[in-house]
Amino acid sequence: MADGANFIGASSMRGAVSEKPGEPLEIRELRLANLASDDVILRIQATSLCHTDLEAVDGQLDTPLPFVPGHEAAGIVEWTGSSVYRLSVGDHVALSWNPHCGHCYFCSHEQFILCEQYRANGVRSVHFDGKARVFDGKQPVHQLMYAGTFAELAVVTEDCAVRIPKNMPFHVACLIGCGVATGIGAVSNIARVSPRSSVTIIGCGAVGLSAIQGARLARAETIIAIDRDVRKLHMAKRLGATHALLVDENLIQSHAALTCGRGADYVFEAAGNERGFQTSLEIVRPGGQVVWLGKVAQQQRVSFRWGSLMGEKNIVRSSYGGSRAQEFFPSLAEKYLSGDLLLDDYVTSRISLGEVNAALDRLRKGLDIRSVIEF
Repeated sequence: MADGANFIGASSMRGAVSEKPGEPLEIRELRLANLASDDVILRIQATSLCHTDLEAVDGQLDTPLPFVPGHEAAGIVEWTGSSVYRLSVGDHVALSWNPHCGHCYFCSHEQFILCEQYRANGVRSVHFDGKARVFDGKQPVHQLMYAGTFAELAVVTEDCAVRIPKNMPFHVACLIGCGVATGIGAVSNIARVSPRSSVTIIGCGAVGLSAIQGARLARAETIIAIDRDVRKLHMAKRLGATHALLVDENLIQSHAALTCGRGADYVFEAAGNERGFQTSLEIVRPGGQVVWLGKVAQQQRVSFRWGSLMGEKNIVRSSYGGSRAQEFFPSLAEKYLSGDLLLDDYVTSRISLGEVNAALDRLRKGLDIRSVIEF
């Protein structure tokens, strides 16, 4: 351990490792090495299962093997490198999966999600500097999304560990760093939804439910939730949706009836399938704003009716809701603590690390909003 020679805590940990695409994760004894001066070691207290983790485990993202999944997490700072100045041992933090250099072309334009170093090393699933930090014996183990939080410890850069109030429960704090920030950020930072406007959200998973709450916090007048699952629509109504529509052959007509025949001012696609993307363009009003939050396989083609693209519609893809984690995450935590942001309903199961494979199966079947591993 270069700078980590003075790390006093235990450098070994249990972690869930993916060895083969589509195969169950294996619980291994792993170790940390190659720590640098700007590294932070977190003792993970809670980490939730996101669809991106499932896609990686199932081989859809071509993640290098072996790797530790997990990126939506919260924990306690266990160690800091000598150049870390914002954090101290014992701080409670939520994790961001978007490290950035701060000086490349995109960072200078405050487009941190496009940071050149971030994108260069992301596909390799290593630490931000391109080197491994996690090992199984002498074999390097990759960290999904610069995190790898399905483990007792995680090594991240300082900017990825965002201090949060110590009275926020870890099992909901972990949600902030991905699905919640993406959904609410898309509403407040990307679309900048106006009060008294009409907003439609397609897909009521964690990201879609967060967009619904973002619309409520933005004081939208009409908030329409769309999903195939009646249970998720009920949850959407509890969290702020004014109307709920089940996906069926009358969806377009039913939506038009709720939006004066024009369509919604803002439409957020959070389902991540071809029909969802197509529908988003059919139901937004002329001159309206579409924000795509879901995704399909990178090589998959998605077709559109050309007429649905007409009418001066604005379309943007957002991966992280325009989040500036150091400012945004603490504000989300404060909204939760004040009762303005409702997160407890997201957590549909709380499990141990050994139950991770069963939880992944539930996620495949659409049975969980968020399953949270607690250490």
